Amino acid sequence: MEANRQASNQRSQGRWKLFAVLAVCAAPVLASYFAYYVVKPQGRTNYGTLLDPRSYPVPALGLHLLDGIPVTLDAYRGKWVMLMVSDADCPEACRKKLYDMRQLRLAQGKDMDRIERVWLITDDKPLDTLLMREYDGTHMLRAQPHKLKNWLPAEVDTRQSDHIYMIDPLGNLMMRFPKDADPNKIKKDLSRLLKASRIG
Repeated sequence: MEANRQASNQRSQGRWKLFAVLAVCAAPVLASYFAYYVVKPQGRTNYGTLLDPRSYPVPALGLHLLDGIPVTLDAYRGKWVMLMVSDADCPEACRKKLYDMRQLRLAQGKDMDRIERVWLITDDKPLDTLLMREYDGTHMLRAQPHKLKNWLPAEVDTRQSDHIYMIDPLGNLMMRFPKDADPNKIKKDLSRLLKASRIG
């Protein structure tokens, strides 16, 4: 009986240690959200729409690199991720988002290495070689549109391809920018997030 009690106590202590480790890991991102959205000067408003990560857990998306190698968004965990969706034809609005994401990352200066750019391509058509070269550094991943459908929320009367989304360093979908977003306003939100966060 005594041995059983000791084993039970050890298991209980182990669980509490695990919870403590998880809390320490999550605390910096949670603190950045609190500092950014709760403790803020009056009159300051964020441009992007804050998303509740509990409502949009990342599903199994079945992503692949352009050469067919499977990959997951967990590959970019630990970084802030700017994410966009479009088919391979990449019309003008798509190219503008690619350009904006590249420039927004560069605009963060010494913090730019804390940011990754991801383009989820929703078909199997070949990509324009010049476009790939121009936006080298953007992670271009093949995605199945039906698996994205219920994950990325779009505004009313818009599509997923109209938006740039943000994923935090813990892998949570946490922000959406509007259609035809103003990159200067995105830059302010992004700068605040990086400043408020101690990880990623």
